[in-house]
Amino acid sequence: MKALKELEEKNKVLNALAKSDVRYRRYTIEEIEAATEFFSESRKIGEGGYGPVYKCYLDHTPVAVKVLRPDAAQGRSQFQQEVEILSCIRHPNMVLLVGACPEYGCLVYEYMSNGSLEDCLFRRGNTRPLSWQHRFRIAAEIGTGLLFLHQTKPEPLVHRDLKPANILLDRNYISKISDVGLARLVPPSVADNVTQYRMTSAAGTFCYIDPEYQQTGMLGIKSDVYSLGIIFLQIITGRPPMGLTHHVERAIEKGTFADMLDPAVHDWPVEDVLSLAKLSLKCSELRRKDRPDLGKVVMPELDRLRTLAEESMPLTMYNSPGPSPNHSQVSMSQDELSGPIFVQSDSGNRSS
Repeated sequence: MKALKELEEKNKVLNALAKSDVRYRRYTIEEIEAATEFFSESRKIGEGGYGPVYKCYLDHTPVAVKVLRPDAAQGRSQFQQEVEILSCIRHPNMVLLVGACPEYGCLVYEYMSNGSLEDCLFRRGNTRPLSWQHRFRIAAEIGTGLLFLHQTKPEPLVHRDLKPANILLDRNYISKISDVGLARLVPPSVADNVTQYRMTSAAGTFCYIDPEYQQTGMLGIKSDVYSLGIIFLQIITGRPPMGLTHHVERAIEKGTFADMLDPAVHDWPVEDVLSLAKLSLKCSELRRKDRPDLGKVVMPELDRLRTLAEESMPLTMYNSPGPSPNHSQVSMSQDELSGPIFVQSDSGNRSS
């Protein structure tokens, strides 16, 4: 019954897609091989549960090519249909899927030059620490992108694998959610195990999974809200996720919350960051019904914090990476957030 229901839901999306005449860029395996130098190790920039990722150039543009593991790829026709759906979803806070080679399970994404939020929080590659202004803005951007996903029609998209390693930063340090919908492209058995499989500390990534989903196998949009809460606590503290909710709760109770803040930031607005911490703890409640609504409760507070950050951010911030962005360029109206945006690909692109 469950499989039948999932098939019906996917057919609804496919029918909506058919009416919109959406196209995406199809690459041949020869083009992918030439660009990646036959999947050279020197081109590899990462590897996760779904497969390796390579940086290369296609159409004179830097891209990231994700090659799904053989046991992760669905049947070719279904893979192609799903990629068509995912290529329709456009939002400033989501990594853009620019094309694919469906026959060989290759996905082509825009390249994000400043790596992941995880890299920045843990100062990998000698990156400068993110200012509190950037952290507040990034938190709001993640929430904005996730809300858009949850409001897609006819069915919401649940990310299912949200964590700092999947939040990527562009050259202006605008945050974008990656691996959107990737769980749709793989069999449930692989998707359920992929978080534990990922090479970035298997035990740690387990901390982002909704406990109720672990117990019941029932996935919902508030499963992502749980992950969001853990991510926000890491943005505040710069600490690993294991036991983080407990440590923050105890610190608040004991009046030592300031000691939990990332010491790389010296000018935290303590009252405002405490408000974000309390909201994060609500998001990471063990029971799904106790978590707040993303659109009605979480986003208003995130928008307040984003405004605070932007109003106090100098035009140039030497002590923090990335310039302050124009808020109007990265935000979307509520009307635009009501469903997926279907965008016709460039006329020069080959359609599926």
